Amino acid sequence: MHRTAYLCLVIATLSWGGNAVAGKLALGHISPMMLTFWRWAIAVAIIFAISLPQLRKDWPVVRKRLPILIFYGVIGYTTFNAVLYTALKYTTAINVAIEQAGIPMLIFLINFVLFRTRVSLAQVFGFSLTLVGVALTASHGDLASLLDLTLNFGDALMLIAVVAYAVYTVSLRWKPVIDWRTLMAIPALFALLTTVPLVLWEHAGDAAIWPDTRGWVIALYTALFASLLAQVLYIKGVEGIGPNRASLFINLIPVFGTLLSVAIIGEELQFFHIAALVLALGGIAIAEKGKPASP
Repeated sequence: MHRTAYLCLVIATLSWGGNAVAGKLALGHISPMMLTFWRWAIAVAIIFAISLPQLRKDWPVVRKRLPILIFYGVIGYTTFNAVLYTALKYTTAINVAIEQAGIPMLIFLINFVLFRTRVSLAQVFGFSLTLVGVALTASHGDLASLLDLTLNFGDALMLIAVVAYAVYTVSLRWKPVIDWRTLMAIPALFALLTTVPLVLWEHAGDAAIWPDTRGWVIALYTALFASLLAQVLYIKGVEGIGPNRASLFINLIPVFGTLLSVAIIGEELQFFHIAALVLALGGIAIAEKGKPASP
């Protein structure tokens, strides 16, 4: 069961790492909010096409638990991505990568405060190693450069994004017992609905870019992999090993994103890329090995 959870989380973070590359390739071909809208529009069309019989079957449960499912879509799917995209207009990708690495730490803190979930020294050490891996990735191997970072409005926005995804992850403990298709379809629908005003806002500011051919390909990728596949597998991973342990895998996203940039965009492979991956995977392995015993 744990091996399955690990595999789910690795594939999910790999898909999200690819989403970072897709974001780079999208520049000039589709605007951020337009990409967010079409990402969820395509995802909703696909998931509803394969889920209608199951949705009818699960509807009695969905009707009773609709608020938490709406919460997942609005907070976990739309708020995080929309705020992150907006933050990138004001701050650097380095800042965003480092700040996003704070999600696991915040999840640990929320679980301790609300549920007294224990954290071992090995988990703290493992988390620290994954954080160093993220820092290496973000700084392109020059950790000293991080001392020169400055904070601005975009960094404040990223704090909102970090809190949103941490709260979403912790709240998965209350997800209803329904088929995975229904669990994906309802939040995705409300994620789509909440992106509509964001697209209108982007259009009002003359910043909207209708997708061209590359834009549509990128939107399709984000719908299939970053939206559907990654979200389902992340939920399965959290279900399998819990939010604290699953959250550490989030720090693989910038590492995978960088490695995929090397493979797809043609960026040069550097030693720090390999070191960052080893640190991130090693930190997760140490944290898993030293996890507290189940009460």
